[in-house]
Amino acid sequence: MKITIISVGKIKEKYFTLAIEEYRKRLSRYCTLNLIEVADEKAPETLSDKDMNIVKKKEGDRILSKIKDPQHVIALAIEGGQRSSVEFAKEIEKYAIDGKSDIVFVIGGSLGIHKDVLNRANGTISFSKMTFPHQLMKVVLLEQVYRGFRIIRGEPYHK
Repeated sequence: MKITIISVGKIKEKYFTLAIEEYRKRLSRYCTLNLIEVADEKAPETLSDKDMNIVKKKEGDRILSKIKDPQHVIALAIEGGQRSSVEFAKEIEKYAIDGKSDIVFVIGGSLGIHKDVLNRANGTISFSKMTFPHQLMKVVLLEQVYRGFRIIRGEPYHK
């Protein structure tokens, strides 16, 4: 299985980079992992709704340019459905069984994900109703993907 994570913005903090590299190493036993970062759009703290949409559209276009037609896309969005780790693992397993072996997870920027990306997505998922920095979300997503593969294989994992 191939897992791609497309995220907006670069990881700058060393502790996030170290965690990402650790999960990259762990996941190499289970899948091919591809991490793609697209540039975030610089924006002032206060924006009108119109300006927010322009920023999200520019970031969304960058995201969409990295997605290929046959890929199965899951957007991380606060309005997405929440799952337990076991449910998430079963979903990943079902993708493989259904022949969807090229999965893309999308993590938006600080303003969220543009509707064009959500429209392209085959599904959405939310890890919480809370808002998290996209750098931290990448680590959390990688951990859950790793946990999911361990669950699928019946290997021990921390509950």
